[in-house]
Amino acid sequence: MQPRNMSMSGAVDLAAVKAAGEAKQKAERARAETARTGGAPAPGRLIFNVDEAGFQQDVLQRSTEVPVVIDFWAEWCEPCKQLGPVLERLATEYAGQFVLAKIDVDANQMLFQQFGVQGIPAVFAVIAGQPVPLFQGAAPEAQIRQVLDQLIQAAEQQFGIVGTPVEPGAQDEAAEEDVPEVPESPQDLALAAAHQALDAGDLGGAVRAYQGLLADDPANGEAKLGLAQAQLLERVQGADATQVRKAAAEGPADVRAQIAAADLDLVGGHVEDAFGRLVDAVRRTAGEDRDAARVHLLSLFDVIGGEDPRVVAARGALARVLF
Repeated sequence: MQPRNMSMSGAVDLAAVKAAGEAKQKAERARAETARTGGAPAPGRLIFNVDEAGFQQDVLQRSTEVPVVIDFWAEWCEPCKQLGPVLERLATEYAGQFVLAKIDVDANQMLFQQFGVQGIPAVFAVIAGQPVPLFQGAAPEAQIRQVLDQLIQAAEQQFGIVGTPVEPGAQDEAAEEDVPEVPESPQDLALAAAHQALDAGDLGGAVRAYQGLLADDPANGEAKLGLAQAQLLERVQGADATQVRKAAAEGPADVRAQIAAADLDLVGGHVEDAFGRLVDAVRRTAGEDRDAARVHLLSLFDVIGGEDPRVVAARGALARVLF
């Protein structure tokens, strides 16, 4: 498989202005504190595994302090076994200018789908909470270095994110240190239980758990995202994909057929196709059918997340057909 997207051009377009400003301010405050105290924050791990439950903290939150490179891999993928060690060696060599998050796609299908990965190995980055596609396939090391250099430069120039230099071997020492456990709140425990139900395929249980959390805390973004994902998986469970797509192809004005096909598109990782299908349905219909397509499209935005550039683009397209 040939590498693609070997460029950081356009990365600025993927970033929300607000997120970039907040990330830059946070990085500047961190540097000021380091200068004031004469020290640096304790080094964190440079290479680590990530699952769906830890993605918010390990990737999104950390990306406000250092570029996070994501390696999507699987045990059965031979090119992954070639690329993985190269990325790990470069993460150590770059010593804190970026960190490497490894995601097993077999165990984390929802993350695989949310990023719209078409094949593995696939490498993305997250800067200030914003996803940036880097390349797909086992690319040559020279090209990987070029992309990483561009990533680091964009993170610093556009967001003020410079990472934290780490001495060789320091990350291993930091990982071995005892970290005091912080008691989890009842809400954290309930959220973890909801995530576990989703991971285990107990979709009904996950939906009820997320709904319970949102009843107590309507602004809980993680619970809202989890609920949207669980409800989507519930809708497509047991669906006959061939029949669904046949009905959608034969009935372009059949809103329910288009909604069912859009759900399959999204679960299959074809995010733009799902959004475009429903924008077209809104354009073609009127009255209750039009409103049903619009409302369902908004619910699919919740599955992906409002800051995702594909959601931003689809919101614009929806606005153009509505007004």
